[in-house]
Amino acid sequence: MKRLMLFLVLSLVYSFLWSDEVKKLVIDGVYQQKNLYIQNYYSGSVGFCALEVKVNGNITTDEINSSAFEIDLSALNLKYGDKVFIEIYHKKDCMPKVLNIEDVRPMPTFVILAAHGTSDGIITWITEDENGPLPYIIEQFKWNKWVPVGEVIGKGTPERHTYTFKAFLTSGENKFRIKQVGFNNTVRYSNEIIIKSTKTKPNFSITKDKREIQFTDETMFEIYDIYGNIIKRGYGINVDISNIPKGTYYLCYDREVAEIKK
Repeated sequence: MKRLMLFLVLSLVYSFLWSDEVKKLVIDGVYQQKNLYIQNYYSGSVGFCALEVKVNGNITTDEINSSAFEIDLSALNLKYGDKVFIEIYHKKDCMPKVLNIEDVRPMPTFVILAAHGTSDGIITWITEDENGPLPYIIEQFKWNKWVPVGEVIGKGTPERHTYTFKAFLTSGENKFRIKQVGFNNTVRYSNEIIIKSTKTKPNFSITKDKREIQFTDETMFEIYDIYGNIIKRGYGINVDISNIPKGTYYLCYDREVAEIKK
């Protein structure tokens, strides 16, 4: 019994010292059939900085007692695109350096094989060579700028994939593009997708009591103040502006930008 108590006390002391003296470097990414390379500095005390490496909760068998070592992800039966959660435990007076962290961070590498849109706003695109599950961001050109209108999560694997998105069309010609944003804000765009709509351009009016904007047809809209701050955004045929202070604003709707006063 005394031996058991002594073992428990020593275990608690060891755990306390471990948590107090050891820090953790975390790398969260996806497996892309590449290993990670770590520069391992000398500690201010004895030996090298890194103490232990875990991948997805499991301790690896990598040899870490050297000035540089490799985390061998290829030995872990991972599939391309699998998530990897890497923990490098190290002494608190130093930190190992990951030399190629971009190799586990998704990058926008997709190739669009075909893309088209229909008159009711259904956009379809076929891709291959994706490199990690990044969202596809759909942008529409209106109000003199590219406006994000939705997202579709990418599958993130090299095989061929088909995606669809339902967009709200404006009157006349509609221009869309698809993009992904990866590590270090690396951006990749599709070519423009053109859809011609038969919708009639809506008009608008402000009620006499200045409490509501009324459109002649449903439309996407945004309202900005003179400093460029967005006040309201939505889709519909009526916009409640009763809680907006008096002043000058910019109303974006359909493909138009109009100055309004309240």
